Amino acid sequence: MTTPITIRVTLWLWLIAAVLVGNFQLLAGKHAFVLPALMLTLTLAVLVVAHRSEALCAWLAGLDLRIFLLLHVTRLVGFYMLELPERGLLPSHFAVPAGWSEILVAVSAVLICVLPMRESMRRKAISLWNVVGFFGLLFVVITAAQLAFTDSTQLRVFTYLPLSLLPTFLVPLLFSTHVLLYRRLQHAE
Repeated sequence: MTTPITIRVTLWLWLIAAVLVGNFQLLAGKHAFVLPALMLTLTLAVLVVAHRSEALCAWLAGLDLRIFLLLHVTRLVGFYMLELPERGLLPSHFAVPAGWSEILVAVSAVLICVLPMRESMRRKAISLWNVVGFFGLLFVVITAAQLAFTDSTQLRVFTYLPLSLLPTFLVPLLFSTHVLLYRRLQHAE
């Protein structure tokens, strides 16, 4: 199934905007609530558009469920996060659990996609993975928000490239895919 041009253009424009925000450090020095509020706003925007756009709904309904999971391979960014405490860029009590959580979700997504299994078993595995992945991401975001409110300088690394792409692009997209995948799985039952 080919991706409609409007979806491709929208995603590219969003990604370019996110790169520009990080490149020009437009989030640096902002109040601690800005990053969580931005992620929530972008996630809700994606979900509203996905709900209201018939073309997007039809396209999403036709996707193989594994496509949703493969987007989460980007969560291998957890390996990078594990290096940041050594550089003094993130506190280890945040980076280590967050990094390993993200790595676990990414690797398990790949395994579910490539291991041979019956379709009913794959659906069950995807359903379990979706819950674990959603709450893992929620844990990381909530922990980051708590850190930001106690000392926003601890998360400065998320205001410039490459990690600025997490709050401005990737996390909202990942949260959205978890919700959309949940809805697809519920609709199929």
